Amino acid sequence: MNGNGQRRADIRPGLEVDIVLKQDQRTGKTTRGIVKDILTKSPNHPHGIKVRLADGQVGRVKSILPGGQAEPAQV
Repeated sequence: MNGNGQRRADIRPGLEVDIVLKQDQRTGKTTRGIVKDILTKSPNHPHGIKVRLADGQVGRVKSILPGGQAEPAQV
């Protein structure tokens, strides 16, 4: 799997990802979260697929975290 966030097929709701928010594009600062919605319609995007995180933040995926699907915390 290509973990750089440029292919829509690699991204699905529930994945833990690092995104760059619009206001952080100049610095490249990333924000970590769980994908809620995929906003980019095209199969590929050179700057990363745009997603909405579970907390409502929107940005472009820079990396998909290893381990794939986010797991619920074990008790």
